[in-house]
Amino acid sequence: MTHPPNAPAAPAARSTAQAPARPAGVPAQPSPAPGSAPPAGRGAWAVGRERLRVAATTEPGRLQILGAVLALLVVAFGAVTAFQVDDRTTAADDVVSRSQPLSADAAAIYRSLADADTTAAGGFLAGTLEPAESRARYDRDIATAARLLVKAAAGTDGSGESAREIATLNEQLPRYTGLIERARAANRQGLPLGGAYLRYANQQMTSTLLPAAERLYEAETVRLHEDDESARAWPLLALGLGLLTLAALAWAQRRTYARTNRVFNHGLLAATAATLTVLLWLLAAHTVARSGLDDAREHGQESLQSLNTARIGSLTARANELLTLVARGAVLTEDGKNDKYEAEYTSSSGTLTDALAVARELADDDAGRGPVDEAASRTAEWRQRHKDARAKDEAGDFEGALGRIVGSGESTGQSFDQVDAALDRALAHEQTEFTRSAGDARDALTALPLGALALGILGAAGAVLGINRRLSEYR
Repeated sequence: MTHPPNAPAAPAARSTAQAPARPAGVPAQPSPAPGSAPPAGRGAWAVGRERLRVAATTEPGRLQILGAVLALLVVAFGAVTAFQVDDRTTAADDVVSRSQPLSADAAAIYRSLADADTTAAGGFLAGTLEPAESRARYDRDIATAARLLVKAAAGTDGSGESAREIATLNEQLPRYTGLIERARAANRQGLPLGGAYLRYANQQMTSTLLPAAERLYEAETVRLHEDDESARAWPLLALGLGLLTLAALAWAQRRTYARTNRVFNHGLLAATAATLTVLLWLLAAHTVARSGLDDAREHGQESLQSLNTARIGSLTARANELLTLVARGAVLTEDGKNDKYEAEYTSSSGTLTDALAVARELADDDAGRGPVDEAASRTAEWRQRHKDARAKDEAGDFEGALGRIVGSGESTGQSFDQVDAALDRALAHEQTEFTRSAGDARDALTALPLGALALGILGAAGAVLGINRRLSEYR
């Protein structure tokens, strides 16, 4: 078949579609050169992801990615370990140097206030002229309480329950001492009003000052428990990251061995050794720290609490014993059947006995058990002497009862002083035990944060060097 003479020739066959015709005068656009900026509409993230995908298809590229991941894991493990251990070290240091001393100071504030109240009542019973020794002891107790309140205020942050109780004590203490001075003045003049002022001062002490001091002690004890729990908490994030890092390093070395038949890669082996060292150090240090804190809690902290409870019981019992003679039956219990102060003496004496039994069980050596046993023996003696004094008072022999309570011979006052001295020795021993155990726990963690960071950096360098050694084989 032939085409007509004037028919145009058929176009040649094309394997690809033609680009649309370019208008006349418009120059052709050059193709983008390799490595040039990404075309409009493609972000840097997309381009980076594409390059990472391309790099992952070659062995050198995969090695570079592996080296970066291993280095990051090792450094992250060291940093997280340093952070978490530093947090626990700070908490352990707070246990030793802040919360436990504040708790002990709060107990000492209570003891000083209660002893001042007891001494004031004893001086009142001694007659119109208070003994110089009794006055000096009262002044010493008040000065001690005021000094410890200043110290406690400096140790708090100015807010919270402890700060409120300290403010209450600072406000009410001058009012109490003012009432005591009025009672003394009236007593010197032989006025019965002195006894009323003394009872009112005791009411101020027992209803306001001592409860505030007890709440301060409880608040500081709660903070001590919180710091103790923070110090003993396991650093789970660091431990998990350490195990993950070790697994990654083991996989990387197995991969290297499978491709090269070389058993060891020195760089990766160094990174593994550094990571394993930090992990074992972390486990050992934290185990030692927890053991020290456990020992401090069981044989120090709990013993101190029971001994402080015993001391509070002894002081309260002594104050009520003295006020029984001051009031001479004028203050009754709510049911009107018994002497109020005698009933409270019996309750406080029971608290003392029970707390001493607990302290005896918690004592872990002869140095701790000895003072507690002595306090228990003197408490039994005190109870018998009190019984004899009450018998004389009920028989109408007030002077005989007074001699059995505040006399210089075999009196309940002598028994009280002996109990208080024994408790003071027991508290000093348990305080030393607590400080030693808690200090050992803190010291076990002290060097670990810096060591973990240093070993993390060295391990990361080893991982990079080990991978670079493999990369050099491709050049």
